Amino acid sequence: MDGKWLTGPDAGRDAGARLFCLPYAGGGAAAYRDWPGLFPGGIQVCPVELPGRGRRLVETPYSRLRPLVAALADALRPAMDRPYALFGHSMGALVAYELTRALRDRGLPQPSHLIVSGAAAPGTRRARPVMHNATDDEMRDELRVLNGTPGELLENAELMELMLPTLRADFSVLETYVYREAPPLDVPLTVLGGTADPSVEISALQGWRDRTTTGSRLRLIAGDHFFLHSAAAEVIAAVRDALAAEPSTTP
Repeated sequence: MDGKWLTGPDAGRDAGARLFCLPYAGGGAAAYRDWPGLFPGGIQVCPVELPGRGRRLVETPYSRLRPLVAALADALRPAMDRPYALFGHSMGALVAYELTRALRDRGLPQPSHLIVSGAAAPGTRRARPVMHNATDDEMRDELRVLNGTPGELLENAELMELMLPTLRADFSVLETYVYREAPPLDVPLTVLGGTADPSVEISALQGWRDRTTTGSRLRLIAGDHFFLHSAAAEVIAAVRDALAAEPSTTP
């Protein structure tokens, strides 16, 4: 597998399936650092490291979705030699969805399951203000509302100077995205949402059901936009349940 894009233990040589995990805006593979040990041995958890964060901090982050998706499709293709599923939270959910469409367009294997978390269905009107051109102070205020960045980090000028360019690029990925009509996916969907998420309304989560012909399930979890962390055990249980519900098929 591509050691630049994929992290986690190299323990999947005999795994029956893989789970690729895509991060939220400003986040990296470290968001899933505890996941590999929490899934059955037959599933290899593969956190994805995007440019501009983690060990790829010095690389220029993508600011548009389609080039990012194209690069991901190229990088992950060799690791699709067995059944796989995609999980993404917030920005990662949109990337996972568009990646699935891109793989379909290329005639490549589709995921056995797509699990989207903390994200409105593609084409839904944004519930939060546009931020990629905002001032540094406005960016910090928005991060406080979303409640995913520790207060001590928000007050650390040096760390924020390192973090803001990637955050701006990620917000640009989200805010310049234009949904293009296409046939629904032939992939089962599980949708996770936070009961108190200020950026994603319940109706926007329900819109995901129109993006698949194979059925979708919505599961609400107590928490705000970052229930991924505050309710980690419940999120992991939901992902495990989704993967267990779908029989693996050979690509």
